[in-house]
Amino acid sequence: MLSTRSVLVTGSNRGIGLELIRQLLGNGKRPEWIFATCRDPEGPGAQELKDLATKHHEVNIVPLEVTDPSNIQAAAAKITNLLQGAGLNLLINNAAVAKYSTLESETAEDMSEVYKSNVIGPMMVTQAFLPLLRKASQESPQKGMSCSKAAIVNVSSEGGSITNLYAWEFGHFISYRCSKAALNMLTRCQSLGYAEDKILCTALHPGWVQTDMGSSQAPLAVDVSVRAILNTLGHLSEKDNGSFVNWEGTALPW
Repeated sequence: MLSTRSVLVTGSNRGIGLELIRQLLGNGKRPEWIFATCRDPEGPGAQELKDLATKHHEVNIVPLEVTDPSNIQAAAAKITNLLQGAGLNLLINNAAVAKYSTLESETAEDMSEVYKSNVIGPMMVTQAFLPLLRKASQESPQKGMSCSKAAIVNVSSEGGSITNLYAWEFGHFISYRCSKAALNMLTRCQSLGYAEDKILCTALHPGWVQTDMGSSQAPLAVDVSVRAILNTLGHLSEKDNGSFVNWEGTALPW
């Protein structure tokens, strides 16, 4: 079972991110700190998240635009202050964008925008919070690696699997698929680069989920996906470092 003291979720105002916050609060051993970040906490799209924060003191809403370096640094400074000397156990890079396209209709502008959000964003966010992840790892009495100790979970997609190209017949989404393949490589690099720090790094496919991004035709309900994700995160260990798994913990081909 996932038993983490502090967790940060990007893109937490809707969809999978919001459901992660909701279910973390329902967890038997809920985190002491839940940092729910999103681009515009004061906007109408964050009302459900704000309602959760009003009812639960563990939830701290922090503005974070993953494509803005100065915004990321400001969020890191705020969260460092809120942690009062503690480290960050679990970073879930969930924020992402998708734009419908075919090979013929894809544009350089959209490719660049999607890559910036889905690859460069998680890279910069991880860099900013690495000192807190290292602190959590160093101060943890646990051996090995786990999401309860120190971990980076990059929410990827089987649509970025070069072997599988999941759901190609439903939509080509060229920039999205390319960005997730790149995010998978980033995850592998992180798993090697942070191995000495005992920070677990995993790419996770949440399934094709019924969210604004996934659409209503998706086969998987968001609460079902997130319940399985949290269960999977609770079971990951050093053997999963640098892996690509789905919401149920099944290994996927790159």
